[in-house]
Amino acid sequence: MLEELKQIRELLAAKPAPPPPPPEGLWNEFKTFLENYKVMGLAVAFIMGVYLGSLIQSLVKDLLLPVIGLALPGLSDLSSLEYAVDAQVFGVGNFLVALITFIIVAFVIFILVKITKKWGIK
Repeated sequence: MLEELKQIRELLAAKPAPPPPPPEGLWNEFKTFLENYKVMGLAVAFIMGVYLGSLIQSLVKDLLLPVIGLALPGLSDLSSLEYAVDAQVFGVGNFLVALITFIIVAFVIFILVKITKKWGIK
């Protein structure tokens, strides 16, 4: 009896829908590719990321570094900060600029992800 109930359950279970037929023609295949892999969303995110990075780099170089230069006496521009050891010169300033830019970009992305999760956008 138990076997018969299992067979009835298998017969009544909903079968998954068959996959849709593949699109015919190059244009339809291309549209399906764009829809399935969300290529447009990825492209928009990439472009926004590039311009967000350049915006924050400008913020760091043009606004934050002069403020830091005012706070540190004798240093007009943080990006020109160098240390000499014997005959070697270590240009620490450009690394600090890149580090500050990275920290700000990472923080902005963190805030954006946090907001989108709160709104239910994935």
